Amino acid sequence: MCRSLRYCVSHCLYAVMTRLEEANREVNMRSSVRYLGYLSSLNLLVAICMGLYVRWEKTADSLILVIFILGLFVLGIASILHYYFSMEMASLSLLHLWFGFLLGLLCFLNNSAFKSDVKEEATKYLLLTSIFIRTLWALTERICGCVRYRPALLTSAEFLELVGFAIASTAMLLQKSMSIILLVLALAMLIVDLRMKSFLAFLNLVCFAVVSSLLFFPSLQIPINPFALACYFSRLICDPLLDVYFSSLSATERWLPFLTHGRVWRRLSVLPLGLVELTFFVLAAFKLRDLQLWYFVIPGFAIFGVFWMICHVIFIITLWGFHTKLNDCQKVFYSQRSENRSLDRVMASKGMRHFCLISERLVFFSLLSTAILGAVSWQPTNGIFMSVFLVILPLESIAHGLFHELGNCLGGTCVGYAVVIPTNYCSVDGQPTLLPPEHVQQLNLRSTGMLNAIQRFFSYHMIDTYGCDYSTSGLSLDALQSKLKAFLELRTQDGPRHDTYVLYYSGHSHSSGEWALAGDTYSRYYTSGDTPQGWRCHQ
Repeated sequence: MCRSLRYCVSHCLYAVMTRLEEANREVNMRSSVRYLGYLSSLNLLVAICMGLYVRWEKTADSLILVIFILGLFVLGIASILHYYFSMEMASLSLLHLWFGFLLGLLCFLNNSAFKSDVKEEATKYLLLTSIFIRTLWALTERICGCVRYRPALLTSAEFLELVGFAIASTAMLLQKSMSIILLVLALAMLIVDLRMKSFLAFLNLVCFAVVSSLLFFPSLQIPINPFALACYFSRLICDPLLDVYFSSLSATERWLPFLTHGRVWRRLSVLPLGLVELTFFVLAAFKLRDLQLWYFVIPGFAIFGVFWMICHVIFIITLWGFHTKLNDCQKVFYSQRSENRSLDRVMASKGMRHFCLISERLVFFSLLSTAILGAVSWQPTNGIFMSVFLVILPLESIAHGLFHELGNCLGGTCVGYAVVIPTNYCSVDGQPTLLPPEHVQQLNLRSTGMLNAIQRFFSYHMIDTYGCDYSTSGLSLDALQSKLKAFLELRTQDGPRHDTYVLYYSGHSHSSGEWALAGDTYSRYYTSGDTPQGWRCHQ
């Protein structure tokens, strides 16, 4: 007895100590990964300080010195908020905003005189090291499972760094600053496109990288620090690019911030989208001023411009119709929230899958028309045109990805019809024999319960109910045929057929599987292994 008790105690202690060791290892691993992120930020901070010091030393501009000192002051405030007031989110938000702003200054304040400075070379290597450590940190976090994925279009860190970079661009002339701000907006749309795992996200990433590096920045005719620009770009793109592989969120979970947004804001979002599309068309029309290739530009713009207008009118109408259907789904979802029904099931029951499958093809033609019109009216010296073009492509890719994902993951519409006929006889040897009254009463009670159960089944799974017939005297063949014909002719409110037709029968049947109907007739519609004749007639 004592030996058994000692064994149990030692075994429990061993299990507890093993669990504590695993927890300590997990904490140590998370701490190590976090320190890697701190090292990346510290490396970037040293690179920014050294780069700004070189620019102040070479230009003797007092504004750079003021910004440098202000940046150190902001760093001190962020540290105080973090360690003394436990305001971690506020301190990180302040740091991300200033990192974006200072990286923007480091990118735009560039000069050929800086290349010969040793400190400038050290700044470049520090920026490259920061890129490597930042990428290693993001990859290690995901491999070790230290990342908690939550539905979001843009994180607060990404938004603040984008805002900081856009503020830094105001140091240039208005037209160039506007081009940079629009490019930052295009980068934000690209991040959303990658995070939503859109079907064309990688093509947009390649297009953005090629156009911005080879065409956009040279068109501005300003010296750009490529190392600072690459560091800024990698900081923002790294996480969503890795999440394309590592994120475990389902399609509807990724799109949840958009699907659950208020109907007023979603409808209002169509208006700025339409304005951006119209702005792109107007900017593309500026190509008509190029009279050197008038024989190519004018016919091409006339043909593809009309094609673009038709596709995008359909695109706007499609988005508006999607919002209308989504509003109906939200009403049902919120009204039946106590029944634990997911938004996926509600959208499936409302025929959203069929709508998305059609809309996906319509949006693809809109995207194709934008690419063709952009190529026909390409303006290599107009930075605003290129920026708006890079904004339009991921926007339409996001819409295409939304319809593609919902069309693939949502279930189809379903309609059900149930026939419950209580039996009052049995035929073991082929001859019908009446059952005793108490057995008949039990069978009637069981049939009533079965009818209620199938009604609850239809309601729970949001299956449209064509009818639940309960007949103690049985159904004739003609009546059943007319009901089945009407059932198989049912269509959704949008016009197409239902994806699934559920037919349930509970009643007496013959040994061959044929239903026993009133009037001693047989229904040969449903036997095992056969396709219903009525269904074949309506295909």
